Amino acid sequence: MTTAFEPIDLGSRRLENRIAMAPMTRSRAYGPGASPTPATETYYAQRASAGLIVTEGVQPSVVGQGYPDTPGLHSEQQIAAWRKVTDAVHREGGVIFAQLMHTGRIGHPSLLPDALVPVGPSAVAARGQVFTKEGPKDFVVPKELTEEEIRQTVADFATAARNAIAAGFDGVEIHGANGYLIHQFLAPNANRRTDAWGGSVAHRVRFAAEVAAEVAAAIGGERVGFRISPGNPYNDIAEDDLAEVYGTLVAHLAPLGLAYLHMIEGPDRELTHRLRKEWPAAFVLNPFTHPHPTGPDALGLIADGTADLVSFGALFLANPDLPARLAAGGPFNSPDPATFYGGDDRGYTDYPALPAAPATAL
Repeated sequence: MTTAFEPIDLGSRRLENRIAMAPMTRSRAYGPGASPTPATETYYAQRASAGLIVTEGVQPSVVGQGYPDTPGLHSEQQIAAWRKVTDAVHREGGVIFAQLMHTGRIGHPSLLPDALVPVGPSAVAARGQVFTKEGPKDFVVPKELTEEEIRQTVADFATAARNAIAAGFDGVEIHGANGYLIHQFLAPNANRRTDAWGGSVAHRVRFAAEVAAEVAAAIGGERVGFRISPGNPYNDIAEDDLAEVYGTLVAHLAPLGLAYLHMIEGPDRELTHRLRKEWPAAFVLNPFTHPHPTGPDALGLIADGTADLVSFGALFLANPDLPARLAAGGPFNSPDPATFYGGDDRGYTDYPALPAAPATAL
């Protein structure tokens, strides 16, 4: 029986365990030009005992930003700042991938420079509001991407992937989940195009497949993961053909030699098993535990073969030494939701680790 504390090969990297830190937006990129800070270095280095760290969402272009104070990977300044983060993680023996997240129609013009507006597959506003520095604001009607702009966006992902490697990351995860741009192309309520990028399932998965292919060509498939969240209604997404859409998407991604597929699971465990069976490489699962965060019992999904790695969000946020705590059976710090987004180091770098074991007398 495989356990969560055994090593695993992920693409070209050997991971020390099968416990992943899930990507979590923290909105603390206070450095110049939307770059990380010394506190970011501390935050990720504290969590380097994860088998794999996946960073918070990092925008591949200026227009890809959807929240205040989120970091990018589209400038030399950002590359240099991220290099300090990856160096800090590597000094602690960790492996870290950058999550590339273009938020698409999820955002607001007040978050963007130069009179830019959010973009999407179609000019259809999401229902709901986004948080800005001026308070919550309704989502706006996005600019529908032209064919040329779609091609440029694909290229932006590939450039950001190259920038990630230049910044010392071990790889990247493409964010195709949670109602952001790639997920918007997959979902018929957000993608109402009638050209080769919308309509049929084959056309709706095209953008996701082309982003993955270009990123894999840019840095090597063994350095690339892809995240999905079938049926997740977050950010006003409606999907009703999950088996067909995600089966088709996996069929397009499988030949690219990617390092892993990272699935945010919905209530349909049967779909999880199906995609796990169809996926040829490592399968990372953020299991469905609603309304509770993923907890220690999720490690059983590795033992029973449902997943190769399990990713933890809030529990890893609050427990920088989570693998050690899981191995010991606890105790666990409780996460403070009031400090999840923005703010200072409270709720960011001040969660305590377990006391070091006393030295054994000779």
